[in-house]
Amino acid sequence: MSTPASPRTGYLLGAGAYGMWGLFPLYWPLLEPAGAVEILAHRMVWSLLVMGLLVVVLKRRREALALVRDRRTLGLLALASVTITSNWAFFIYGVNAGHVVEVSLGYFINPLVTVLLGVLVLKETLRPLQWAAVGVGAVAVVVLTLDYGRLPWVALVLACSFGTYGLVKKRADVGAVESLALETALVTPFALAYLVFLGVTGAATVLDEGPAHALLLPRPAW
Repeated sequence: MSTPASPRTGYLLGAGAYGMWGLFPLYWPLLEPAGAVEILAHRMVWSLLVMGLLVVVLKRRREALALVRDRRTLGLLALASVTITSNWAFFIYGVNAGHVVEVSLGYFINPLVTVLLGVLVLKETLRPLQWAAVGVGAVAVVVLTLDYGRLPWVALVLACSFGTYGLVKKRADVGAVESLALETALVTPFALAYLVFLGVTGAATVLDEGPAHALLLPRPAW
């Protein structure tokens, strides 16, 4: 079982994660003409290599094997792999399809989804001022949605998938390195099959757009 991080550490890690996600929309267009699914498939495959190396270097092999043997944890991480894969697929699609504002709205909604899951599922309690903050955020979401002019379905998928991912990982309560390694291992066979399909049909871009493109595709995993 993993050692709980301090609230201060959690805030810093959360801020760092959202900061990096905020910069990703600048990166995905560099990978065109690769489609969202091809980009995602490369990210899975190369991430498995990176996480495998980390498991070995950090000596987490025993912990990783323990996750595979635990049926409950394995099931939770399988669900986590599905939700995070969906999240990243819609994230990349949204950016490359020109819906950056909607993608941003999704990650603005996400903390509200996370708070609601914490209250409804984990039975956490909020102080009155915290509820007031949630209310302000909810009003802001309504205003932004009305201004957007249509149902922001990409934003809703992003918010709900990432909120669910966080809840599942909380339930699993395992180390970050070994859990992410297993999640990646569960989806990588599908990613490899898709990349092979692209190669066989001549639709792959990795070797057809020059060396810069071939080097940029693996970068999100590192």
